[in-house]
Amino acid sequence: MPHCLRLITTLGTLLSCALTHSASATPVSDKPNFPTLIYWDNWTDKQGVSHLTKCKLSAFRQTPSIAGEDKVWAGTEHTGMATVITKVQPPKWKGGWSETRQVQWVVPLSGTYFVQAMDGTSVELNAGDMLLSEDQNSVRDHAGHVGHLSGNVGDDAVALMITQFANARASHIQCDRP
Repeated sequence: MPHCLRLITTLGTLLSCALTHSASATPVSDKPNFPTLIYWDNWTDKQGVSHLTKCKLSAFRQTPSIAGEDKVWAGTEHTGMATVITKVQPPKWKGGWSETRQVQWVVPLSGTYFVQAMDGTSVELNAGDMLLSEDQNSVRDHAGHVGHLSGNVGDDAVALMITQFANARASHIQCDRP
């Protein structure tokens, strides 16, 4: 009987962990012949309301590695002039509601970062998760919300790597979903 209790406790812990982390993005899939990366897309609909949609990147092609030995998978999501910003937000930092000025990819390097869309959807991003932030042209709602709300989760500082594209405009199209 103690063995069964340990098994039930372990399964309960795994289920609790899966439910706790179900809203975060996941790393590269375990399919080496066809990689897939999960990301969150923060976009604005035609009515000016922002949304968060879980999407997948899977348009990869094999190219030689720099060393030329093995082939690696590469994909191009955005091209053109870009600025890379490393941002460290102090513990308990929380921003106000705002829309993205430029299309940008946001990747937490440490800590846990949250983003909430105007439709009420909220996600927590951990180190290595990815967010495509393209919630431009949002329209302020009756509560004064526009774009997205973001900040740190917990008492730790959050480090982000942000890649902003100078001339890219939001062009949300229905993404491939995992």
